[in-house]
Amino acid sequence: MTSTNEIRRSFLDYFAANGHEAVQSAPLVPYNDPTLMFVNAGMVPFKNVFTGLETRAVPRAASSQKCVRAGGKHNDLDNVGYTARHHTFFEMLGNFSFGDYFKEQAITHAWTLLTKEWGLPADKLTATVYHTDDEAFDLWRKIAGLPEERIIRIPTSDNFWSMGDTGPCGPCSEIFFDHGDHIWGGPPGSPEEDGDRFIEIWNLVFMQFEQHADGTRTDLPRPSIDTGMGLERVAAVLQGEHDNYDIDTFRALIAASESLTGVKAEGETQASHRVIADHLRSTSFLLADGVLPSNEGRGYVLRRIMRRAMRHAHLLGAKDPLMHRLVPALVAEMGQAYPELGRAQPLIEETLEREEIQFRRTLTNGLKLLDEATGGLGEGDSLPGETAFKLYDTYGFPYDLTEDALRARGIAVDKDGFDAAMAQQKAAARAAWKGSGQAADGEVWFDIAEREGATEFTGYTSTSGEGQVVALIKDGKEVDSAVAGDDVVVLTNQTPFYGESGGQSGDSGTISTNEGLRLTVGDTSKPLGRLHAHQAKVESGTIRKGDAVQLIVDVERRDAIRANHSATHLLHAALRNRLGGHVTQKGSLVAADRLRFDFSHPKALTDEDIAAVEAEVNGEIRHNEAVTTRLMTPDDAIEAGAMALFGEKYGDEVRVLSMGRANFGDSGKTYSVELCGGTHVTATGDIGVFRIVSESAVSSGVRRIEALTGEGARQWLVAREDALKGAASLLRTTPEDVETRVAALLDERRKLERELADAKKALALGGGGAKAEAADEEVGGVTFSGQVIDGLDAKELRGLLDQAKQRMGSGVAVIIAVNEGKASIAAAVTEDLVGKVSAVDLVKAGVEALGGKGGGGRPDMAQGGGPEGARAADAIATVKAVLAG
Repeated sequence: MTSTNEIRRSFLDYFAANGHEAVQSAPLVPYNDPTLMFVNAGMVPFKNVFTGLETRAVPRAASSQKCVRAGGKHNDLDNVGYTARHHTFFEMLGNFSFGDYFKEQAITHAWTLLTKEWGLPADKLTATVYHTDDEAFDLWRKIAGLPEERIIRIPTSDNFWSMGDTGPCGPCSEIFFDHGDHIWGGPPGSPEEDGDRFIEIWNLVFMQFEQHADGTRTDLPRPSIDTGMGLERVAAVLQGEHDNYDIDTFRALIAASESLTGVKAEGETQASHRVIADHLRSTSFLLADGVLPSNEGRGYVLRRIMRRAMRHAHLLGAKDPLMHRLVPALVAEMGQAYPELGRAQPLIEETLEREEIQFRRTLTNGLKLLDEATGGLGEGDSLPGETAFKLYDTYGFPYDLTEDALRARGIAVDKDGFDAAMAQQKAAARAAWKGSGQAADGEVWFDIAEREGATEFTGYTSTSGEGQVVALIKDGKEVDSAVAGDDVVVLTNQTPFYGESGGQSGDSGTISTNEGLRLTVGDTSKPLGRLHAHQAKVESGTIRKGDAVQLIVDVERRDAIRANHSATHLLHAALRNRLGGHVTQKGSLVAADRLRFDFSHPKALTDEDIAAVEAEVNGEIRHNEAVTTRLMTPDDAIEAGAMALFGEKYGDEVRVLSMGRANFGDSGKTYSVELCGGTHVTATGDIGVFRIVSESAVSSGVRRIEALTGEGARQWLVAREDALKGAASLLRTTPEDVETRVAALLDERRKLERELADAKKALALGGGGAKAEAADEEVGGVTFSGQVIDGLDAKELRGLLDQAKQRMGSGVAVIIAVNEGKASIAAAVTEDLVGKVSAVDLVKAGVEALGGKGGGGRPDMAQGGGPEGARAADAIATVKAVLAG
């Protein structure tokens, strides 16, 4: 027997020896075709080569390509486990010629490999050709020596391949293996062709025409070859088996499943073991290629596959999570050919175990409710759609699981009723939106979301990718196209652009095609929380709904945002460590040029607090620990110590972000663990440096820190250093001595200010600096002294008045100090005159004359001021008039 691994290796070795470049399998997520959910054929990674958008140094290639068919039009999910050849995951062996050899050499290679290298009997092989392809017919006779009755002309599209409505296309030639007359079925094209006797093992596509929009075809200048052979099918043939699930790879996985469940794969249990083995492969390879379970897009399909396998593990009586314990068996079988399985094994096992624990809770509750709902139903009956919808909407029991659980009992589900209940819920959500006071154009977002589903975000692992335009919005309304100069909102089925949410700014960048279309994306928003809307301007070309476009994020800006976002997590942890566990996030802004973090704390941070927090964050940055992400339920995440962020809405599953030292402090816990859906650095060292630039109050009990990271922090520090150097130059000293020099200057200034104040006092007492005569005079029967002094500090007035009172013995003194156009007035009355004259009345009159209001004090001493210092002499005259009565 030849093992599956040996067959794969010999295929690649054969074509490598015949001038082909043996290339590694591309990831399951297609990087060059936004219309596909997963790579579903061997030619998908070479699509741009066939269309002329890319060129290769070697015009021949061969591969064993990982493929998944579990969504869209290529969906084999429901058949898996119940047929001999349906799989969600399979490998497609293929050889490709990009304008090099054509039909004759393709047929020669296929026949040589099958009959000479692998030793298949020629009399067991049958070929088909497109009914008008006489060239292929003659080549099969010439090269293989097949009799005409085993070269079957097929007039249908089964033997004519096309890439789409337009583009490269051409006839096919399929090779079938005859498993023997003990199996029912006839050759292709016969009335019994649906039987299992003749099995297609290889399809040779002769790409020779260009299909045009008007329906015409023209010859391609460089005809090409694209072939595909299912590894599982040919392995069954070479291993003498009729059923794909009897080949060595599946036998090993099924044996592991039997061992762990204690249930043999016989009779009714055979299908469950097969489902588990097949779905183990697809889920593990999808996880290894970066797809994670979610409720939208690829992640939803992955979760469906997982849950279907877990449902069958439950049917086999597995009491504990099973799938993750089968991963070592898969790695042992396929890890050598696909090392990414081994590298991702811990992630695969952890994800499968977590999903199965969560699903078992849902399954236990859902099956109990389903049994209650179907208690009176029998074979041939139908479960009402609204009941199925209630199970889904209220209890989280997926519709496909309801169908799957009832299939064995012969009970159908009213799909129309389910869809109607779903539509009613959507209508209620739309009505609630209208009544929420949100903008009227929310209607257009609902239309798009209901029609197209959520945008799939690919930006956690990539900053570029392809997408298909699903909607264009101009002036608040959907349009079919937009031209140069238009401002337009672009929505694609998938995007690497992050939509503004959770405090993180949306991405900017470009949208383009190779045909000259270019848009500049200034921002990306997230309407309804599930659509990514690119706010763009068309720079050149015309963008149309349905276009396949290249989306490229501004990487430098994204990196700056990532650094700032990750720094907020470290800052949060540092604040809690320094100030206490009462600190929680109350809001944030993560932009490219700065970060802002609001947190609960009753008082301002001291300089020592700020310095300690800043030092701790930079310490974690220097340790350069990897930043890791896991998916968990919110409850499990919080139970594990993760902190929920303010303002975030969490669904059934959350991203748990861990960063910093894994054993920080006495607790031994990871430095920072939070729930967060934003984009982040891969290691803390990517943040570069962290600098707090301000700390202030936002409201009672809420403080705000603004900070910079990376290049922004460096530029801020450089600017401060330049300012310090400038100050040093003005002070004629070095930057290191600026503090000493400034301190000396301040001491000198204080000394001069004291000397100036003393001089002004002496001048005032001597009368030489007065604008009005300082000599005593009699006014209203009392001695009066009035002075106006320029440049006198108002704080000196009380001391001067006390001296005037002592000098006079009995009398009234008024002094006005004028500084920068404004005036301060003070009046003093000796004790013997207090009952006769009030200093308050005199000051109020003087203040009014100075253009001010008020003034006050005691009857013996009062003070006030006014804005019109030039009227100081008039104020003295006014006071004298009041005193004179």
